[in-house]
Amino acid sequence: MSVDTATVAKIASLSRIKMTDAEVAAMVPELNGILAWVEQLSEVDVTGIEPMTAVIPNTQRLREDVVNADPLTGGNMRDAVLANAPAAEHGFFGVPKVIE
Repeated sequence: MSVDTATVAKIASLSRIKMTDAEVAAMVPELNGILAWVEQLSEVDVTGIEPMTAVIPNTQRLREDVVNADPLTGGNMRDAVLANAPAAEHGFFGVPKVIE
C-alpha cells in the first residue's frame, strides 16, 4: 500500500489540519515508510503465540470487601450521616426537584 499527495491532502482535510503543498509532499515519504514497516510486521509468524495485554504478567492485589462496623473508623453509619441531612427520605439524602 502506498500513499500519494492526494491521499495525504484528503487525510489532512478530514482531520481539519491545515497543510501547505510542501508539507503534504514531505509527509508522503514518511507515511509510506511507516506503512512499509507495518507491512513487515505481517510477515512475522505468530502461530502458537498467546496474545498478551502486557509484557509483564500483572495481577491486582485485591482486599476482602467487608463493611467496617466500627462507627469511628467508617462504614455502617448511615443513620449518623443522615442525622445531619436537611431532608432524608427512605435512607437517602432528600434533594429538591431540579427539572420541572
